[in-house]
Amino acid sequence: MRVSPFHDPFRRGQAAIAALFCSLGFQYATWASRIPALKTELGLSPAQVGVLLMAAGVGAAVSFPLVAHLMRRLGSRRLALLSQLCLALALPALAAAPDYRTALLVMCVDGVLVGCLNVAMNAQGAELEARHQRNTMAKLHATFSAGSLLAALVASAMNAVTPSVGAHFALALALLVALGLSARTGLLPDAAPAGPAGPAGGERRRRWSLPTRLTLWMCCAMVFGTVAEGAMNDWSTLYLEDIAGASAELAPLGIAVVSGAMLVARIFADGWRLRWGDRRVVLTGSALAAAALALALVGGGVLPALLGFACVGLGVAAVTPCVYAAAARQGSDALTLVAAMGTTGLLAGPPLIGFLADASDLAWGMGAVAACALVVSLCATRIRWEPAPAGKGADTAPATRPAPPAAP
Repeated sequence: MRVSPFHDPFRRGQAAIAALFCSLGFQYATWASRIPALKTELGLSPAQVGVLLMAAGVGAAVSFPLVAHLMRRLGSRRLALLSQLCLALALPALAAAPDYRTALLVMCVDGVLVGCLNVAMNAQGAELEARHQRNTMAKLHATFSAGSLLAALVASAMNAVTPSVGAHFALALALLVALGLSARTGLLPDAAPAGPAGPAGGERRRRWSLPTRLTLWMCCAMVFGTVAEGAMNDWSTLYLEDIAGASAELAPLGIAVVSGAMLVARIFADGWRLRWGDRRVVLTGSALAAAALALALVGGGVLPALLGFACVGLGVAAVTPCVYAAAARQGSDALTLVAAMGTTGLLAGPPLIGFLADASDLAWGMGAVAACALVVSLCATRIRWEPAPAGKGADTAPATRPAPPAAP
């Protein structure tokens, strides 16, 4: 008998966690879409805008100890809900920032909150996969891309109605609160934390552990993968216009091609993971992204660039879901560190590519993106991946996999 999605625990949990992923993509793309308006309101120079973007990356980079502590104290469910709400409130705080220093502080806090939500929601996703023995991480990450797309549409509509950043961010706050409320009832419960005097007290008092070599390889794959992902979203349009010679009408197709290819790939990637295994998906995809983008840069022109960009979106789409799933099997400390590196790469990577482009030109900057994808493929050969179970479907049939270790 077919189970209704409303009564299927897997589907209910999947929808709730997807709301968190959608929230993060929506919040990130919302403030990014208003950078030109914030630049004008605060009277910022291009260099100051770059530092403002870097502030979020710095906040994400230094968030690891705090996130690890909060994961132990609150658990992934409570941390996800709390950080999602605080991220929603960060938008009106940024709109109300009276000066550059305040905006820097808000963006730094935003980076920390992104790190918190990123870890918590991926922990929920990995636990959902392990509990129900069904792949779903790639589809969850697809909703991040969908959230970014929704934010772009909302920003376009609000720009047509009013130039007010405050009004735009107030609407975004309402939508984010609605997403948070929709996720509240479906998230997976955390195990009750043991107190210091309880049987797990000794484990609870452990604050730090050195990352293993395997964790460091996963961190490397994650940071370079997210640098490539973020840089393509931020710089593809400018490359098409300034380097490839695209018209103003064609240039925006860069981000549309990358985002569209990534969204489609993430919808189908869970099936690829089941059929070929995470290792082959990451290795082949990142190698395809590196080779296609390099050939597009050498060939020049608008059409080769668009084809190369599509291959990048297709190739790197499954990197973060697969690496997050591998990190979750190593425990919450590994997941927290890998997620912190992923957030850092996503937020700090595009400004770094911009600094490189400023020192040379954007073609070299995009060449660095191809090099990042190549590094990911090399890291994939060093990570211990879960073998692909033969003859299984994605989230429609169970996949045989060991349960991840219990969170410390």
